[in-house]
Amino acid sequence: MARYTGMNCRICRRETMKLYLKGDRCYSDKCAVERRNFPPGQHGQGRGKFSDYGLQLREKQRIKRMYGLLEKQFKTYFKEADRQKGVTGTNFLVLLERRLDNTVYRLGFSNSRDQGRQLVRHKHFLVNGKRVDIPSYLLRPGDTISVVEDSKSLACINDALEALPRRGLGPWLELDKAKYEGLFKTFPTREEMNLPVQEQLVVEFYSK
Repeated sequence: MARYTGMNCRICRRETMKLYLKGDRCYSDKCAVERRNFPPGQHGQGRGKFSDYGLQLREKQRIKRMYGLLEKQFKTYFKEADRQKGVTGTNFLVLLERRLDNTVYRLGFSNSRDQGRQLVRHKHFLVNGKRVDIPSYLLRPGDTISVVEDSKSLACINDALEALPRRGLGPWLELDKAKYEGLFKTFPTREEMNLPVQEQLVVEFYSK
C-alpha cells in the first residue's frame, strides 16, 4: 500500500500545527512548527485567506495526516460514521481512535502513530491474548492490548513508555506499565479526545 515517505515535519508545517508525527522531536526546540510556523515552499508565507471549501479541505487533510491514512481509507471511515446513530463527526473521530495502531500510540507503547503501525505489522502486540498484525483493527470496550513477551525488551517501546507522562493517557484507556498491558475501557467522548480539530468541517466537505 502506498505511504507518504517524505519529511514528516513538512506535513506539520503545511497544516501549520503540530501533528506529533516525530515523537520526542515534536516536544523539543527542534520542532519545525516552532521554528517556522508557516507552510513550506516558495510562497508559503504569502498565501492569502481560504474559501469555505479551502477551510474544509485543509481540515480534512489535517485529520487524515494526523492519523496517517490514505484518502480511500479515510473516506471509508466517514461513510461508516455517517451510517451510525448519533453525531457523524464524533462517530468519525471515535472510529479513528479505535484503530489498533492509534491505541498503541495512545497507551505509550510507541512515540508516534507511524511507529505504532510498524510495531503492529511486525507482530509485537496481542489483543485479548491473540497476536494481531492489522493496524486498522478496531478495538471494542473491554479489549486488552499487551506487548508480546519477547518484545518487552525493545528499546523503542520502553523509551516510548518513559515519554508517556508528557502527553498523558486518555481516560478511556487504562495502562498497567509493569505488565506492558493496556485496556480499552470504553468508547471516548468528544471532550475526552481533546483533539484540536473541527470535524464538522469534514462532515461539510463530504456532504457536498
